[in-house]
Amino acid sequence: MRVPRAVYVLALGIFAMVTSEFVVAGLMPQLAAGLGATVPQIGYLITAFAVAMAVGGPFLTVGVMRLPQKRALAVLFGVFLAGNVLAAVASDYWVMLVARVVTGVASQAFFGVALSLCAQLTRPEVRGRAVAVAMNGLMLGTLLGLPMATLIGEHLGWRAAFWVIAVLTVGAAVCTAVGVPRPDERTDAGGGIREELGAFRNPRLWLALSTSTLIIGATFSVFSYFNPILTEVTGFGAGTVPLLLVAYGAATVVGNTVVGRLADRHTVAVLLCGLVLNLGFLVGFALLAQLPVPSVVFMMGIGLVGVTMNPAMVTRVQRAGNARALVNTVHSSFITLGVIVGSLVGGMAISAYGLRAPIWLGAGLAALGVVSLVPELGRRKRRRRTSLVVAGATTTQTPAPAACVTPTAGP
Repeated sequence: MRVPRAVYVLALGIFAMVTSEFVVAGLMPQLAAGLGATVPQIGYLITAFAVAMAVGGPFLTVGVMRLPQKRALAVLFGVFLAGNVLAAVASDYWVMLVARVVTGVASQAFFGVALSLCAQLTRPEVRGRAVAVAMNGLMLGTLLGLPMATLIGEHLGWRAAFWVIAVLTVGAAVCTAVGVPRPDERTDAGGGIREELGAFRNPRLWLALSTSTLIIGATFSVFSYFNPILTEVTGFGAGTVPLLLVAYGAATVVGNTVVGRLADRHTVAVLLCGLVLNLGFLVGFALLAQLPVPSVVFMMGIGLVGVTMNPAMVTRVQRAGNARALVNTVHSSFITLGVIVGSLVGGMAISAYGLRAPIWLGAGLAALGVVSLVPELGRRKRRRRTSLVVAGATTTQTPAPAACVTPTAGP
């Protein structure tokens, strides 16, 4: 019933991917000066990475699908390493743009294959917990990876940050080669492209994917703008915000661990509770953002029940579809779509209505997430009612035991 050590090794690879994803956000001024670009142009590198993940990741997954999954991970590590090396030696903005697209595509495909491998290496009863362990690589990438890359970039230059990520990638690849066993051939990658695509005929899978987009969109609509909200609306100093973001990251690690413990047995209930709580925290934050103490409380609450729904989201998607690489990669693309929608529409809302607008946007997306669970809740209620009816009918139709007749002795 324990999570295999190999899952922790896969989390290291995810940590490297996430650190690379966020590094541009921490080095925007240095990158703008070094590449002769404007800060908005550097911001487009973040968008390019996210779009490459959402669109290109599934195609690369299809490309490596026929490989044994351990070998597929090695190939993806190689592509990701090449992208980071290209970023480290980039001579101009357009080379950096290509590098970010390459790393975005590789990281998305890696998530899909790694989560599929997690499912194969663990017992069904602990898959949610295993996903939580793997996703802690994402949480720690946000908590530690981003500050680390930013610190290195500020003291040693932005190129050094990408070289460090390249070294971290090599280390994760070596650990994966040594510490992750090859899964049973009978349960390895499984099936061709037609069989993989067949899972997407199930409407329940698309509903689960949509819920994931809404959960992440609700969180990132406010997470993307924590800095200006906390400084301009709440009134915190610029030096305090990084400490609050570290506390937020710590809350996500705690929440991810708790959700991982509950995701296997109470998948939909966890998602419903998380969305309802997040809706409450977002509404509270929108109403009381001008007050420091409530703002911090609501911010920590969003950290506990926002992106931390990942283990339950993955468990639901795998049950509605399957645990193979393509379904997991497409799910990651829908999660990335939530990031894009939350940050992009949130920015547009700020321009139109002010800094509280993305918080209200997040509350609206969380409410839609609750609505998206209604069909699943109704299906479960009908199934439970049917089970009770069948059980009752079986009980009433069971014949009573025959009376025991004792024969009498003849004369």
